[in-house]
Amino acid sequence: MMKSFKSFLMNVLNGSALGVIAALIPGALLGELFKALTPSFPALAFMTQIVSATNTFVGFAIGVAVAIRFALNPLETITVGMTTMLAGGSLQFLETGLQLKGTGDIITMCVTAGLAVAVIQFLRPLVGAYAILVIPTLTVIVAGGLGRVLYPYFILITGKIGEFIAHLLTLEQTTLCICLAIIFALIIVSPISSVGIGIAISLAGVGSGAANLGIVACGFALAIAGRRVNSLGTCIAHFIGSPKLSMPNIISHPKLLLPICLNAGIMGLLASVFYIQGTPLSAGFGLSGLVGPVNHLNIVGWTAGNGLVTVLLFVVAPIVLGFASDYLFVTRLGWIDPENYRITI
Repeated sequence: MMKSFKSFLMNVLNGSALGVIAALIPGALLGELFKALTPSFPALAFMTQIVSATNTFVGFAIGVAVAIRFALNPLETITVGMTTMLAGGSLQFLETGLQLKGTGDIITMCVTAGLAVAVIQFLRPLVGAYAILVIPTLTVIVAGGLGRVLYPYFILITGKIGEFIAHLLTLEQTTLCICLAIIFALIIVSPISSVGIGIAISLAGVGSGAANLGIVACGFALAIAGRRVNSLGTCIAHFIGSPKLSMPNIISHPKLLLPICLNAGIMGLLASVFYIQGTPLSAGFGLSGLVGPVNHLNIVGWTAGNGLVTVLLFVVAPIVLGFASDYLFVTRLGWIDPENYRITI
């Protein structure tokens, strides 16, 4: 029974991680580039809207990816995607109609997708030839309705975490930066939204910069350590997209957090020393879409010196730390097996 539950949970987490990446990658790769080019090429404004809009479909992507992990048929797969989207929070119900806004709450999406699969697996042997009528209808009502009811409570969890982090803002700057970098490195490999936390507590200035560098450290640490067992594209997706891709690996092997926390702490220290800046809207992105480095440069100025510091801290330093921690924990100490980083897509 326990083994069956663990297998079910890992399928949900693996599907959720893949869904998040699939929905965020278009905007992460091209969003800032298209924004920068739009003044010179106005036609790109439409493309900017398209790649940015994919962020709001995280719920549908998670639902579909989870359904595929359970080998559901096309009707069931569409149903899980639709149900997860309806409950996830990005689709808001207004008096004047419907509105798509933000990515929604990933915890709600994971839970709803799992519930939808469970409902479908329960209904499948009972409905027979009436599957096309019964499965979409009952799954949306039962799993979607329950997910929507739970949504405010999962949002409350994010809010409480935000309140805890807000208390840290009274700490001395260097200590604050180290703590924020580690905390955001942990958040980015959990179902909690790092961007949502940053906005909720209005994290700005060097705190925002430290949070971003913590996420960058996490992304590069996972990418570099996983290079032996994952494809190049999968490795790159960790820092260009999101380290959430390795969320199931972290939950299965918590010791993977050791190099992540070490590297994030060091990057937090560097954020304090070099006074890396950010805004509440940029906190939680890391290197994704170049939001972190671009917002830092927008604040401190686009000079050659600032550009060099930005490249060193957002790219060079986390790469060096990634290889150093990989050597320490995998090669030297042997505490971590490279297979722990393997991702199945």
